[in-house]
Amino acid sequence: MSDLLFPANQVKTVPVQGETALYPVNRIFCVGRNYAEHAKEMGVEVDREAPFYFTKSPSTIEPTGATQPYPPGTENYHYEMELVIAIGKPVFKADLAEAKAAIYGYAAGLDMTRRDLQLAARAKQRPWDTGKDVERSAVIAPITKAADMAEIGPQRISLSVNGVVKQDAHLADLVWTVAELVSHLSGLYHLAPGDLIYTGTPAGVGAVVAGDVIEGAIDGLAPVSLRIGAAE
Repeated sequence: MSDLLFPANQVKTVPVQGETALYPVNRIFCVGRNYAEHAKEMGVEVDREAPFYFTKSPSTIEPTGATQPYPPGTENYHYEMELVIAIGKPVFKADLAEAKAAIYGYAAGLDMTRRDLQLAARAKQRPWDTGKDVERSAVIAPITKAADMAEIGPQRISLSVNGVVKQDAHLADLVWTVAELVSHLSGLYHLAPGDLIYTGTPAGVGAVVAGDVIEGAIDGLAPVSLRIGAAE
């Protein structure tokens, strides 16, 4: 093997509840407008013909409990509380049963977003990359294995900023279920172990500033938190 010109980035990993081994992150897919009320607050409608996606770089993974600087290039940095699906085996063109069987586990996550950049790009029909694929913006708590999680649906999903509840919904409000998402996405990609799917956020998104503490929870999963520091 040839020498590298510079050191390669280390693989990002996520702890798993009850395991000493870590879950290595391969890719991060994110689902847009998967809660009708969130789509409404963003001034758009849910596309019920099929889910749609954007991606974040694996390097954006940030562990729960971190303090991160307010990111550059934005004056409107938003939280989005989400259920995250962790894929555990290869799957391609899966039906719903195969898709469900491919899910290794679930985690609570935050899709942090430079909202002003996202909306400016959307208005010009440009990609959302600078708004969404932000350094350290894919915050995630430890994964709970699917076998240790009840059927997805009745669980409450919520988020608070400085102790004030901002988002409060249930996973039953998802437009596309976890099996439907995995099945559909597997028709576009050869999904593999290490792939994460952030499944969308409920209504109530909003901006944070330096000093804010974000805390998110989903029934049955480890909570996720993030502290916003001063800009670099």
